Amino acid sequence: MAGELFRPIFVPERFAEAVSGRVWIGAMLEAEGALAVAQARAGLIPRQAAETIVSCCDADRFDSQEIGRKGRDQGNPVPPLVHSLTRAVSRVSKDAAGHVHKGATSQDIMDTAAMLVCRNALGLILAEIDGISAACAGLADTYRDTIMPGRTLLQQALPTTFGKKAAGWLVSVLEVGTRLREVRQSGLAVQLGGAAGTLASLGPAGTQVLGEFARELGLVEPVVPWHTDRVRISDIGGALSLVAGVLGKISQDIILMAQTEVGEVAEPAGEERGGSSTLPHKRNPILSVTAAANARRVLDLSHTLQVAMVGEHERATGAWHSEWETLSDALALAGGAAAAVRETTEGLEVYPEKMLENLNATGGLLLAENVATVAAEHLGRLEAHGLVEEASHRALESGRPLREELLSEPRLGEVLSEREIDAALDPAHYLGSAGEFVDRALKLYREGEIK
Repeated sequence: MAGELFRPIFVPERFAEAVSGRVWIGAMLEAEGALAVAQARAGLIPRQAAETIVSCCDADRFDSQEIGRKGRDQGNPVPPLVHSLTRAVSRVSKDAAGHVHKGATSQDIMDTAAMLVCRNALGLILAEIDGISAACAGLADTYRDTIMPGRTLLQQALPTTFGKKAAGWLVSVLEVGTRLREVRQSGLAVQLGGAAGTLASLGPAGTQVLGEFARELGLVEPVVPWHTDRVRISDIGGALSLVAGVLGKISQDIILMAQTEVGEVAEPAGEERGGSSTLPHKRNPILSVTAAANARRVLDLSHTLQVAMVGEHERATGAWHSEWETLSDALALAGGAAAAVRETTEGLEVYPEKMLENLNATGGLLLAENVATVAAEHLGRLEAHGLVEEASHRALESGRPLREELLSEPRLGEVLSEREIDAALDPAHYLGSAGEFVDRALKLYREGEIK
């Protein structure tokens, strides 16, 4: 594994740290401490014992790599962590040491820790998503009426505006932001079921402890233990895959618009950013490139989390184990993609003159539909479409502007004046509801609500 070499290219330090071994250890210890507090509230262990256990749940006391190595024999890091925690507690109080990890199984602690890790990491991702939303709203507002080619199947199709394109980005980002918030606020639940999901060792106080455990950690109290009901984990993966898809699409748009032959936008410049090891002149859209790479990986990781939903009876044989690194990587890479897209959209350089130049490159062919629509009022749809289509084919073959071919068509000249043809070939007159769509997206953003 070469994470120390490649990870910094794709994942900023704050996101790498948010899913680090140290943070996972801290989350597991937080769960152990909260479990002790919950049992003290239920009268199962002395309050002083719970306080002692909590005081020893300091991640700095434990070596995550050592815990990981020792966890190989049991297939997870909880047993060696519990052993080390018990030793630390026993140095303070041997009586308290007897209450460490009482009633819990390893998966209870791991799953609860996963929820705590996700809560923090999703909060970091949401901060980036909010920044992207603000940046896209600014682009949509500033370039509301900036005309550019609309492209379908990578070919110029009809005029649109850059504001409309940015408005599309904005709405999709708002939608995934809403989804992430839903998951973070109501989808993260504690896990506590004991060896087989019955909490038998806690006697009649089992569900009381479960409720106190959830309250102490500020997580959802599940109806039943979810050891082999992995909807929650898969849902997190699904939400991250939506984020990845949206950020990947924005990144791809920017990459395509930044091509040398297109040149409609450029990523924000930075010292040595986007440079080539061979070509001194290159300014590669590297933020979007790395975001797109992250997005692809998150989509694959989400699939792994979905596959892990299929587990055997009350405890899965390998499916659960496949989640820990997968979930960590998905969170980190989604965060890295969001950070890159935020930096890109906040500093995006936009070139309206180049957009207009590209729009005019076809000699008016993008407005052929509008000419046919205007002519159809006099000739009927089929005849008008046929005449404009023939003129368009002649323009393509001859390289002449469509205007010249239209003016040379006698039948069109009978029903349309030169002035009317020029008006029909003006892209500003054929933007449909583009401006209104921008306004609707901005209203949605300002109201902060997704329907």
